Amino acid sequence: MKISELLIGYKNKEFSPTEITKLFLERIEHVNKKLNAFITVSDEHALKQAKLAEENWMKGYQSSVLQGVPISYKDLINTQGIRTTNGSHIDKAYFPQEDAYVVQKLETVGAINLGKNNLHEYAFGITSSNPFYGSVKNPWKTDHIPGGSSGGSGVAVAANLGLASIGTDTGGSIRIPASACGVVGLKPTVNNISTKGIKGISWSLDHVGPLTQDVTDLAIIMEGLTDRRYSEHCKSDIRGMRIGVPTNFFTDHVEPEITKAYQNSLLELEKLGAILIDIELPFAEAASNSVFTIALAEGASIHETTLHTQQDDYGNDVKAHLLNGTAIGATDYIKALNIQKEAINQLDHVLMDIDLIATPTLPVSPKPIGIEHVETDGLEEDIFTCMTRFTRLFSLTGHPALSIPVGTTTDNLPIGLQLVSKYHQEPLLIRAGFAFEEACLSDFYKQRSFIAENI
Repeated sequence: MKISELLIGYKNKEFSPTEITKLFLERIEHVNKKLNAFITVSDEHALKQAKLAEENWMKGYQSSVLQGVPISYKDLINTQGIRTTNGSHIDKAYFPQEDAYVVQKLETVGAINLGKNNLHEYAFGITSSNPFYGSVKNPWKTDHIPGGSSGGSGVAVAANLGLASIGTDTGGSIRIPASACGVVGLKPTVNNISTKGIKGISWSLDHVGPLTQDVTDLAIIMEGLTDRRYSEHCKSDIRGMRIGVPTNFFTDHVEPEITKAYQNSLLELEKLGAILIDIELPFAEAASNSVFTIALAEGASIHETTLHTQQDDYGNDVKAHLLNGTAIGATDYIKALNIQKEAINQLDHVLMDIDLIATPTLPVSPKPIGIEHVETDGLEEDIFTCMTRFTRLFSLTGHPALSIPVGTTTDNLPIGLQLVSKYHQEPLLIRAGFAFEEACLSDFYKQRSFIAENI
């Protein structure tokens, strides 16, 4: 069920928020044992919120845009009185005294909090294989990773364990699981949505945004997060929209099935009336690599105290990242920040003559749990570097980026398309994404529903 369908059902009194919330809680209890998408399920809190939403609907009005809509939050996002572990052993008993900004916004407009999603520890990774709370499993193939670090969020949405989830993105952590799990994920423009109350990795790179079942639902969630109108941009007409197609970097060392799906999606956009324009992004590789310098240096600063006092309480991979961050000198850090400024200027210049940029979201398909290195077309990378290769540039520059599904591999694993626009042009992303899904994704969404029903 989509958010838009749920709200119509409430309005017509076909079912109540309490009934729907109980159904989702029962499903989470059954399915989470297999997928490990939740660390904490907030049953009592959710049912209290559902009762309040039900009272509002029974009065005959929808007082707010998400009244009675069950969602979840990455367990990096503070929830008042509800355990927020940050995916760590260190914070296993942390109960925040106030909600994060995004939680306040969404609960104000009626969203119901089903619980907190599993993630890569402190969001420092893309496998969502957590040493303390267990590996999150991809519903399409449960021995494969769901991407990360918002892996539990992607799985919760794909497996119908809620109608949306709120994740975070520092180098791709919304878009990667969106692609790997076959859902829609948006990294909004930097600072478009406040990250207050979220345990960050990097104050220069952190973003927060939604993962949803489709673009229409994404627009509705964005309305709740920003008080701006997005649903009106769910239109199928993209005639004349200028879409930039990179001729470098985003075409290198990509699995053949990803390339084929990407090229087919470009043809479909062209059939819908978009104008495809070749573009060059000569700065992309060097700029995207500076993300590691910034994120590791700032992450080490954020974790400075616990890294000294509780170093052995970190998982091995996260501890290694943070220790590497402590070794980054001021010169290298400042150089990376200067590269960031230049990359923003250069990408802004490219976007002056086009509306969007289209790239594959990932260069490879989701890999089996435990795989640490990936080789594509002669290039061997650790899985973290590989799976952030096409997403981290836009975390660096802060431009809004949307991942939508475009099909599956022969192994039945999802493939994503990334669309990027100018600052604050999320409506264009929604319009293009909606047009594509209306034309091309009906069968894919049926397939995803079948996967969810048969977990």
